[in-house]
Amino acid sequence: MRFTLGEKIELKRGLKDVYIDRSKVSFIDGKQGMLIYQGYNIHDLAEKSTFEETIYLLLYGKLPTQEELNKFETELRSNREIPHSVIEIINMIKEAHPMDVLRTAISALSAHDPEVKDNSIEATLRKGIRLTAQAPTIVAAHARILEGKAPIAGDPELNQAANFLYTLFGVKPDPEDAKVMDMDFILHAEHGINASAFAARVAASTDADLHSAIVAGIATLKGPKHGGAAESVTKMAMEIGEEDKASEYVTKTLKDGGRIMGFGHRVYKTIDPRSIHLRDQAKLVAERKGQPKWFQILSKVAEVMKPYEAKGVCVNVDFWTGVVYQLLDIPEKFYISIFSMGRIPGWTVQVMEQFDNNMLLRPMLEYTGSIDLEYVPIGLRK
Repeated sequence: MRFTLGEKIELKRGLKDVYIDRSKVSFIDGKQGMLIYQGYNIHDLAEKSTFEETIYLLLYGKLPTQEELNKFETELRSNREIPHSVIEIINMIKEAHPMDVLRTAISALSAHDPEVKDNSIEATLRKGIRLTAQAPTIVAAHARILEGKAPIAGDPELNQAANFLYTLFGVKPDPEDAKVMDMDFILHAEHGINASAFAARVAASTDADLHSAIVAGIATLKGPKHGGAAESVTKMAMEIGEEDKASEYVTKTLKDGGRIMGFGHRVYKTIDPRSIHLRDQAKLVAERKGQPKWFQILSKVAEVMKPYEAKGVCVNVDFWTGVVYQLLDIPEKFYISIFSMGRIPGWTVQVMEQFDNNMLLRPMLEYTGSIDLEYVPIGLRK
């Protein structure tokens, strides 16, 4: 029997402009540079909200009352601790990439979660809260173990951002540093059906548990085309070295067919609204710490790249993220892990939406290979 290929198929490579479902979680207007979480503009949330309040907004679909927020903060703080067996696993694989350590530790946590097999919306929400609280503990513990130091217990008096810095460095952070970290978490908390959220939804569409879906998200975010750009921007700034060399670097890189990291976005055709806040924070932190060099270098790069805005190649959130982390003395290798810590609430609510009206995500591939080749026994093959 002979087979023939079907009629011509219209490919949507990269699933560009393909809508897979409806969502109430977030909205992105790439032309206007707008980002909305559950109806609220990212500018308002960045300037007026806290990460805890934003997590609540994403997970519950509304802003909390003070009483609801107090109860929610208590729940987060009471779930930060991770089992000693997970610390031992981190120690065993400490030389691995931090994202590999994070996903492995999240997988290990599934063995300790009594609701791991319960995919109800209510149980998924509870597990998401626990993972949001535990992820910073994993990252800080890994960083300290790498430095030959013992992990330290969190401080229940500190919020999510301040406690992360405390467990990372062992001293209570400057309130201004904690505020910057808090805003960073808000800005990274959710961003629609990007690659990692899609991966989490694909896992959830098979009825896999939340831990599996979060691991899928982490694995996908690790890629330099998704979560690794902030790290690349930092390396670029170090390669440039001095502000007066930025223009020459940009010109030569583009002439040679290279790419300036931190510019351009799959969705935004104008400036990424999140980058505005991180730029302002980078400037303030640089001034406050008396370390203007890296901010000045990147500012010059942004200036040289200005003409490309007309072509939709604009600054994205990753451009300023790296310099903020650098000014906070966070080791470069952990930049993507911090992105993950902020994104867990977003992945969780994406999975909750997937579970709510689940359908297996199963796209198609157009086959362009041979059809019905004659099988030749191995002894007769040449």
